[in-house]
Amino acid sequence: MPIIVNVDVMMAKRKMSLNELSEKVDITLSNLSILKTGKAKAIRFSTLEAICKALDCQPADVLEYQPDTK
Repeated sequence: MPIIVNVDVMMAKRKMSLNELSEKVDITLSNLSILKTGKAKAIRFSTLEAICKALDCQPADVLEYQPDTK
């Protein structure tokens, strides 16, 4: 998939644990883990907004586009 999710990178930069982000964003650990590992197929704007607010970042810091090399 050409969309790369960099939640783990931003969490490391902010020294924030998965549990802490889960509490701040009000999302389950399992759903956050799916998002963090790049296995999610979609994300709600409200969830993206909450993640950006919790990590004090922009959506472009969390999501990245890399075209397929086919």
